[in-house]
Amino acid sequence: MINKIKEERKRLNLTQDELAKKVGVSRQSINAIETGKYNPSVILALKLSEMFDKSVNELFELSKEDRSK
Repeated sequence: MINKIKEERKRLNLTQDELAKKVGVSRQSINAIETGKYNPSVILALKLSEMFDKSVNELFELSKEDRSK
């Protein structure tokens, strides 16, 4: 999955820790999402969507590899 969490976080001048606290997860979870090592739950994706005032589809998209599965 491809995501724009890092770009949106930087747009709001938030650290990973600040974003994590706002959505109720650890800084490590935000780092793992940004680096593509972890796909967030639907609930977390929706929280991030609200946080950035973007749709889930604007923040996350399937990679070519994911589409072919």
